[in-house]
Amino acid sequence: MQPDFWLQRWQQGQIGFHRGEVMPLLEKHWPALQLPAAGKVLVALCGKTLDMHWLAARGHRVLGVELSPLAVEQFFAEAGLTPERHASGNGEHFTAGPIEIIRGDAFALDDALLADVAAVYDRAALIALPPELRRRYRDTVYARLPAACQALVITLEYPQAEKSGPPFSVDQGEMQALFAAAWQLELRERRDILAQEPRFREEGVSALSTAVYRLRRP
Repeated sequence: MQPDFWLQRWQQGQIGFHRGEVMPLLEKHWPALQLPAAGKVLVALCGKTLDMHWLAARGHRVLGVELSPLAVEQFFAEAGLTPERHASGNGEHFTAGPIEIIRGDAFALDDALLADVAAVYDRAALIALPPELRRRYRDTVYARLPAACQALVITLEYPQAEKSGPPFSVDQGEMQALFAAAWQLELRERRDILAQEPRFREEGVSALSTAVYRLRRP
């Protein structure tokens, strides 16, 4: 899972993980966080997800982090936006209205950038990473978020032996192992989605569910 893996996926247009619509589970479960409208929302490994537009429309300041320059370019171009640009130690910043995307390494963000994050939206970061990088992601991003920060995390669950990721299976036991020591963890929904995912069935996956968690840091 070197950076070149993801850069190549974008260059070759192999972005089946990208959705052409807002994630319904975000629309359904985000209100439960009761986040102040101006709260800053971190979306790591954001790609060009339309979910960032949805969050911005709720009044939030959105901070995306993405490795691929193509993803960042396409996000703004497809929205008809011309972002302002500047560089920092975190990477290259692209800003248009309430949305800012840093083209850089999500594992190397500085403390000041994370200090005022009110919530994390994680649909495609945790499940994009193999186990050792999931732990590093927790330790370098989640562990440095402020008290009272919340997260909405959407995962996939399937027999990992039946398919090589990404996306990877992250079950409830692993969520507990990763986060329960420092975060309050609430499973909000789990649903069977195998019938809606032909690519998984074609690869021989026998069971597939998605789960939605709300996390809160005391």
